Amino acid sequence: MSDHPTTPPPELVQQWIGEFFGCKVSGELASSEQFLANRAAQWGADQELEACLTEVSFLNSKSLADKIRAGRRRKPPSLKEQALAELAEWENVMDIAPDSPIRRALEQLDD
Repeated sequence: MSDHPTTPPPELVQQWIGEFFGCKVSGELASSEQFLANRAAQWGADQELEACLTEVSFLNSKSLADKIRAGRRRKPPSLKEQALAELAEWENVMDIAPDSPIRRALEQLDD
């Protein structure tokens, strides 16, 4: 979840928690605190995105709205994409051919 484009940095979450409790917060955040801050930031960003898309709806272009939404809310890489990236790293370290059976098998899998 931390690689979502709207994830607030830990320092900002600490600041928010400090403002809520009226004290200075330092050190590592509890996972529940970071999780709630992430979800709140993502929800707010999603609301703003939908409001912006509503404002440009006069263009009557669903494909444009879909492109904007897809560009602003990227999905995390699929398991296939992650496996291929990991394999690429191993191909650089070890002497694995770029047309290895492992790569060919991974490329044939659905995302």
